[in-house]
Amino acid sequence: MALTDEAIGRIKGMIVSGEIGPGDRLPNEADLGERLGLSRNSLREAVKALAVIRVLDVRRGDGTYVTSLAPDLLLESLSFVVDFHRDDTVLEFLEVRRILEPAATAMAARRMGHAEVAVLRDLARGPADASVDGLVAADLEFHRQIAAGSGNTVLCSLIDGLSGPTTRARIWRGRTQEGANRRTREQHLAIVDAIANRQPDLARSWATVHVAGVEEWLRRAL
Repeated sequence: MALTDEAIGRIKGMIVSGEIGPGDRLPNEADLGERLGLSRNSLREAVKALAVIRVLDVRRGDGTYVTSLAPDLLLESLSFVVDFHRDDTVLEFLEVRRILEPAATAMAARRMGHAEVAVLRDLARGPADASVDGLVAADLEFHRQIAAGSGNTVLCSLIDGLSGPTTRARIWRGRTQEGANRRTREQHLAIVDAIANRQPDLARSWATVHVAGVEEWLRRAL
């Protein structure tokens, strides 16, 4: 493992230094091993590890390339790790959401176009069947659209990766807390109005109230 870690560090160094960049093809195994003073076996293991986290793209019969290194691609592994969360950490995920989502909502109020806001308003109203599962699905998409509307791909990827652990809490709240679904609709529509009217501070405030409401309910329920 020490040799593999060294190989990973060396390849990372080549990318960070700009020696190779997004879309570039790595030298063949023999040349790369000679240049870095590493064995083929350690290089192979390093390439496998970096391919898993989407830094490298191994194309059979063609070679190994550096990916685009786009934030959404690199942060895909965050969702994988987050899926291992325990139920007793859900509050911590909500706390992080309460930090990130209001900022994204304020940015969306400055940047979202009319067509995007119209889609957001439809999601805020919720599906016609008004089932809890349907409302939660619309809620997830509502927040995903706002994150995308922030125009910050890193922030969008972080929020998207952190949304999974709180899904069960949202469904639980919708089924057990009287008026929860109505309040969710009202708060969503207030957020949309603030975004549509280009009021970032108000949008931030409503987003904070919205996420904090779920967090406070869960603190009392646990």
